[in-house]
Amino acid sequence: MPEKVKETYSFENSDEKEVEKFVGIEVYATSEIPGIGGVYKQTFKDFIVKEIDKTGKILDIKEDYKSPPFSKELKDQYSTFHLIKINRDTFEALRQISKALNVSSNFFNYSGLKDKQAVSVQKISIKGNYIEKLKKLNLHRIFIRNVYPTRKPVKLGSHKGNNFTIVIRNIEKGKNTKNLREKVEKLLDFLSKFGFPNYFGLQRFGNYRPNSHIIGHFLLLGDYKNAFNEYVSTTYSTESTESRKVRSDFRNDKNLEKAYNNFPKTLHYERKMIHHLIENPGDYYGSIDTLLPELRKLLISAFQSYLFNKMLSLRIKKGYPLFEPINGDVISILDDVNGHVTQVKYIYGESHGKYLKKAMHLNRASIVIPIIGTNTNLSEFPLMNSLLNEIIKQENIEEKIFHNDFINEREFKGSLRAMTVKPTGLKMLEFMDDDLFPGKKKVKLEFSLLKGCYATIFIRELIK
Repeated sequence: MPEKVKETYSFENSDEKEVEKFVGIEVYATSEIPGIGGVYKQTFKDFIVKEIDKTGKILDIKEDYKSPPFSKELKDQYSTFHLIKINRDTFEALRQISKALNVSSNFFNYSGLKDKQAVSVQKISIKGNYIEKLKKLNLHRIFIRNVYPTRKPVKLGSHKGNNFTIVIRNIEKGKNTKNLREKVEKLLDFLSKFGFPNYFGLQRFGNYRPNSHIIGHFLLLGDYKNAFNEYVSTTYSTESTESRKVRSDFRNDKNLEKAYNNFPKTLHYERKMIHHLIENPGDYYGSIDTLLPELRKLLISAFQSYLFNKMLSLRIKKGYPLFEPINGDVISILDDVNGHVTQVKYIYGESHGKYLKKAMHLNRASIVIPIIGTNTNLSEFPLMNSLLNEIIKQENIEEKIFHNDFINEREFKGSLRAMTVKPTGLKMLEFMDDDLFPGKKKVKLEFSLLKGCYATIFIRELIK
């Protein structure tokens, strides 16, 4: 991690592999099986994400029931609905809805964030009776379905997972289509049986400006000026030409008024931060504070995610097996209902080794890596503690980084995350000629993942 803001980041080829390495994603589970190549998210319809609610129901994009009335007798307090968005991130969609309804964005609750470059459906709730107003909203690429009153809001992390339907296009079929299909089936069979590294994907850090973890690090250091500069003026070779130009112009002339006028309205958060500094010269803390609380939390959690990715990559690069525990690993027992990790954990090598391995093979336990926070006791993670010490030295990270006045220690107390994850319901829906790329093939897949797991990390195992 840099001690100060770097003015520009230039990736040699500006491809996804380089950016993934930049955020700690460095190793494949299927490295011995050749990838199929191709591209994904060529069109929005090629990446469909459906939230799976806590009952296990996959939300339907087209479902739209008649709404019951808001009832004081039933103590209704929230308007809950299905949000369908196309090429919009969740924050942007909620900002547009809040503006249309003329209510604060703080009134909204959601369970999880969904991919921007996709068609997605998820549950949202808003405090108050907005049943009729929500039904009448007409926003570009944002659709409201299944509006109904509820006593309680949607809670963060309350969903079970997400269902994905994805299309990989522009696959070179070579001389033999049959061999290509067999290669796809071999990869799918491996991933279904064993799973893949449970990295935090690029969406966590920024696909085009992969710097959320860098900003989060500056926030934890209390360095708000560098956090501002990284957010607003640092350029990346992977972002658009227009974005690079306005940022570099501002970096060169430091003219806040000019930057505010030149930054496009799509860079909404940057313009708010710049405007605050125009009104309050030198108040970088206040400038950062203009960001939504949820976004500020995401920036800090991105730094936690970066450390997780680095620990996972380093563990594999040292030659340790991905799907079998070694001495010093921590194994968590999974809950019976959803398969999520629990706080019931054991250090492998101390006791119960035979039973822990059996539980893993039955999908009842998983090797876990700590998401480091204020309450993390690294002595409870012998292997990961030694790996983290290497990373701390390499990255020049302060050991007590999470003990900071900027953060609420209860929100960043740390947790556990499974080292690997298996897709469920994995199936190949189509293998056929590509209508967009003549002479090439496309593959259409469907699968589900537990909440917090990334379909893009699954896809990279196929494409390489």
